[in-house]
Amino acid sequence: MALPDFSSFPLYLAPMAGVTDPIFRTLCKEEGADVMVTEFVSAEGVLQAWERNRRYVEFAEEHRPLGIQIFGSVPEHMARAARIITDAMHPDFLDINAGCPVPKVVGKNGGSSLLKDLPLLQRIAAAVVQELGNDCPVTVKIRIGWDAEHICATEAAQRLQDAGVQALAIHGRTRSQQYGGRADWDIIDSCARSISIPVIGNGDICTPQDVQRARETTAVSGVMIGRAAMNAPWLFRQAKEYLHSGIIPAAPSPAQRIAFMLRHTRMAIDSGHYGEELVTMRAMRARLLAYAKGIPGTKPLRPRLSRVASYAELTDILGETGIDF
Repeated sequence: MALPDFSSFPLYLAPMAGVTDPIFRTLCKEEGADVMVTEFVSAEGVLQAWERNRRYVEFAEEHRPLGIQIFGSVPEHMARAARIITDAMHPDFLDINAGCPVPKVVGKNGGSSLLKDLPLLQRIAAAVVQELGNDCPVTVKIRIGWDAEHICATEAAQRLQDAGVQALAIHGRTRSQQYGGRADWDIIDSCARSISIPVIGNGDICTPQDVQRARETTAVSGVMIGRAAMNAPWLFRQAKEYLHSGIIPAAPSPAQRIAFMLRHTRMAIDSGHYGEELVTMRAMRARLLAYAKGIPGTKPLRPRLSRVASYAELTDILGETGIDF
């Protein structure tokens, strides 16, 4: 178990609940993502019902290097859950979620709510680091603060480094911003310069040029791509080609994008990850709508895509675009 090679400026696929399942991770890996992080799992859920929650952190060997992300607010519970996960799954690193803004996580004093109590965040990190020792590196993902009046990323970064954390991912927004406004890369850069452990920058990485800008103008050791990858997983490949050659490769054609939609759906159904076909199609609807954005002829089909119930129905709907796929 070891962290990625930061000398190569790795591109991370951000952990996103309901999105970065094993199927999507496989596709992003094929498209050039270097490092994966699973959907988060609750420490309390691990302690109370590990077998039921295990599916959120399952991964294939080809997904490595990969981290499993957990959230919680009780240091001892986080440490115990980290040990259960590490012993059972053997991830390359264990990531602590201190950035998620959604109410159901924040309401349990997890995720970004920890930014309101940095001593607690430090104790949690230290407890997990102490529990795992040399068995598994520990990383943390944070936001820059709770709101504009409480920016705390620099202090949080120092505390986490002192706790023994080996790398830190920073989303350049506050919790109150959710996903609105602009990510503050000046703060990310300042944090990266203030500590000695690697910092991975996250927020508004939407184009190959954004990746290059982060590498050339900030002190981050890599970037993490989230929402942009939901719409265009091929961004990883495009960014790598651009960094290597200075040329932005062409985006997939409409026919290639439709083929990608169908392949993702078929893989999800065949995997059984979500259960029977109808349940899988319900889980895929948001993904299909994201992929379809900008494909000629799909705009009037979006209401039907939002209700699609089978693979056969999906092929019929996409056939109405008139695109030969």
